[in-house]
Amino acid sequence: MCGVAGIVDYQSRTDYKTVVESMLRSISYRGPDESGIYCSPHTTLGNVRLSIIDLTSGQQPMSDPSGRYWIVHNGKVFNFEELRRELEKKGNRFRTKSDTEVLVQLYALYKEKCLSLLNGQFVFAIWDKMEEELFIARDRVGIRPLFYNISNGVLSFASEIKALFENESITRQLMPQSLDQICTFWSALTPNTPFREIFELSPGHYIVFNRKGLKVTKYWSLDFNEKNAGLSLSDALAEFNELFSSSVKLRLKADVEVAAYLSGGIDSSTTVAYIKDIEPGILNTFSIGFDEKDFDESKFQREAVSYLNTNHKSISCSSAEISTNFPKVIWHSETPLTRTAPTPMMILSKFVRDNNIKVVITGEGSDEILAGYDIFREAAIRRFWASEPKSALRPLLLKKIYPDIPHLRNASPAILKMFFGYKLEETDNPFYSHLLRWNNANHIKKYFSKNYRESIGTYNSLNDLEESLPGDFNNWDPLSKSQWLETTIFMSGYLLSSQGDRMAMANSVEGRYPFLDYRLVEFCAGLPPKFKLKGLTEKYLLKKLIKNKIPETIIKRPKQPYRAPISSVFISNKTPEYVKHMLSDTYTKQAGIFDYESISGLLAKIEKTGIASEVDNMALTFIISTHLLNYQFIENRNKEFRGKELKNLRVVNDLFSR
Repeated sequence: MCGVAGIVDYQSRTDYKTVVESMLRSISYRGPDESGIYCSPHTTLGNVRLSIIDLTSGQQPMSDPSGRYWIVHNGKVFNFEELRRELEKKGNRFRTKSDTEVLVQLYALYKEKCLSLLNGQFVFAIWDKMEEELFIARDRVGIRPLFYNISNGVLSFASEIKALFENESITRQLMPQSLDQICTFWSALTPNTPFREIFELSPGHYIVFNRKGLKVTKYWSLDFNEKNAGLSLSDALAEFNELFSSSVKLRLKADVEVAAYLSGGIDSSTTVAYIKDIEPGILNTFSIGFDEKDFDESKFQREAVSYLNTNHKSISCSSAEISTNFPKVIWHSETPLTRTAPTPMMILSKFVRDNNIKVVITGEGSDEILAGYDIFREAAIRRFWASEPKSALRPLLLKKIYPDIPHLRNASPAILKMFFGYKLEETDNPFYSHLLRWNNANHIKKYFSKNYRESIGTYNSLNDLEESLPGDFNNWDPLSKSQWLETTIFMSGYLLSSQGDRMAMANSVEGRYPFLDYRLVEFCAGLPPKFKLKGLTEKYLLKKLIKNKIPETIIKRPKQPYRAPISSVFISNKTPEYVKHMLSDTYTKQAGIFDYESISGLLAKIEKTGIASEVDNMALTFIISTHLLNYQFIENRNKEFRGKELKNLRVVNDLFSR
């Protein structure tokens, strides 16, 4: 895993080496082993490297044999050995054993068509000296990040936004409409970010930048047309098993030790079971628990460890630790958050790195591709209820999927209708499955200041989302629509970034995700819905497949979403000074984003009752994290997080050749 950065300026107005070096230094934790910069008349490319494959000769930037194409690369192409053999048959020769060299030679041969050959999690940028053109591509589902800005015809790009701000010509401003989106969807809608004129390269897209300007092109999209509708269950099980085995095997490739997370859920347990089948030796696994028992899964973690026989290490996380680490989480996530759940993941990745592990395999992606989240079952029940909206029995089914929510256990039908009845009968709405969640999140907006609400104006984020829907979206079945929304918005925009790449790379750890092999994603998207959600049984196919491979108690346990404490993190008799400052009248007025009287009312309610609702918790987290983002990035007050000096820096000067 690595970090990349670069600047293209066809007017050659300045020497950008110093700027790119500063950009790399700001994200040096992404690549603590070595670094490199390529300088040409119009382009400066940089890379910081976390050495995992070809530890001795894979330093970047790297060129093809002709010297025409120069590449910086973040991520892994897992099938690079197969691709290398195919290139060698065509007469290509290699100086290293790295996937990066395979990538640059593939591009030299096939240009953008090489993307269809890649199985991996990657961002790479290639400068074509002859055409004076930059090509940047991002993996299909958005595991690795890439951000860019164009100011006065100059393109700047980097793995993280903080690196872009090292270019002082880029203005630091929050984008009100993006904050509005986060209040609805929990993340900004791609390609938007929380910052004005800072964009992300969307998953499954590539950029071409030349003297004519910038063009963004989609090369892959998630298609839920039922290509595998004719498969029997036994055939589907066999094909899933073959694909998943291949995916795990590919993701075990490394020249360093590969470990795994083992959370006590079905996904991580499945992943570990397959790893043990492929490589039966000692496997190091890691997990995190919580002092607050409502969030703790340690019991199931111990069961999985005992059954799967791994060398396991675990840590426990307190509310105080989450509170202490939260500012650092915002520095790395670079976005407002509505939950504290990324913080324990950062604490866990530090624990992993402290145990000299660079690579971990995790179970992310299963809930999206196999309909594992409660929101899918909730939508199915709401549709069933909507066909008889006056029924007193049908809403009671909702208790089955939320046994962990105390106030729902004994709720009457009237209470359930008040809680779950929002737009119950609008079953033709393309966003039906997510309307309730988004409406709950929307309540955060009432904390915006009058001036900030005016700057958002009449903007409606749902209109933007509707314009981005696939052309045949309305022809899909209800579950497929739900899965597309969850995968496209939540998984890429939040799960793989704020909880995934950012929290792992903060501690120089690479996460790998077997469930997100594009072959498996495409296969599951084409399956009949009943193989994913059968009645109210989520991940039906996986549960059938994994029987007798992991503990039965884990297969049958109620779904427990990964969560972390919130109100106890920020409000206690030991409230940290930064929280007091971020919630103060002084800072609220200084930032101008929120209304202090509204914040004061929220705090008074929580302190008086000792209870915070889900919406209260989301609002509290959003307010604190937005103020931290403003403090760290807009006001540029972040000295405690500044990057370290670059390791083993190599500079390639190519200033006089074309």
